[in-house]
Amino acid sequence: MTYECFDLTIENNVAHIQLNRPEKRNSMIPSFWAQLPQVIEEIDAEAKARVIVISSTGPVFSAGMDLNAFASKGSSDPEEARRNKIRHGAAFYDTARKTQAAFNALEACRLPILVAIQGGCVGGGVDMATACDMRYATADAFFTIFETVIGMTADVGTFPRLVQQIPEGLVRELAYTGRRMGAAEAKSAGLVNQVFDTQEAMLEGVFAIAHEIATKAPLAVYGCKRMINYSKDHTTADTLDYIAIWNASMLQAQEMQEAMQSNMEKRPGDFVELPKRTPNFSFR
Repeated sequence: MTYECFDLTIENNVAHIQLNRPEKRNSMIPSFWAQLPQVIEEIDAEAKARVIVISSTGPVFSAGMDLNAFASKGSSDPEEARRNKIRHGAAFYDTARKTQAAFNALEACRLPILVAIQGGCVGGGVDMATACDMRYATADAFFTIFETVIGMTADVGTFPRLVQQIPEGLVRELAYTGRRMGAAEAKSAGLVNQVFDTQEAMLEGVFAIAHEIATKAPLAVYGCKRMINYSKDHTTADTLDYIAIWNASMLQAQEMQEAMQSNMEKRPGDFVELPKRTPNFSFR
């Protein structure tokens, strides 16, 4: 399938989703919000890969949501204009929930998702990055909660995720001021895992990590992601109980034996792939 806003390749159990609109600063038009969760769900549901990498093209990772593409059309008819204004709140709510669902799909995906960020990561780009499992950046990368600058409150996922990733006071400063946070500061705060000198070096490093993850037992990696996500919203006691229940139902002795044996023999593990999702399964 051809996608309007990104290219997809899958090789050696690693899926690569690459934003491909550098001439538009990889802004997020309506088709982006529909197709991103679609491709994520398809990769996961069909067990087409074990890891997903998201990267971009050009000097800017993403300028965020293309507001012009979502702008409501004006009307010269006063009555129609009045009705559009009345419906606007409900329509905006539906649009916001749709865009939120696109990034919720990243978090709900069974596979780890790594994102490689170069240049500006603005507005919706920050929302997307925070929904990924791990973030990597070039030295010239920066993050901006840009919505404040244009008189909005970020609503696609920045706040509930970012406050779990960096100190709350820093989130407030970034949100209230709309200032840029550079890659070095982002790494110091814990938002990004590593900073690389160039995009080429970053992609090489990120794919090395992705391929390392892809050598591990898929069910074990899925369990790790599930438990980490669960622990963010639950007490230690609840999470420990859930882990025990998870392993009681999911733990596979054969996979553990294969993992230990392949490590001893210094060979790739022969692991069972995750089962395909049911045909009507959806994150949304």
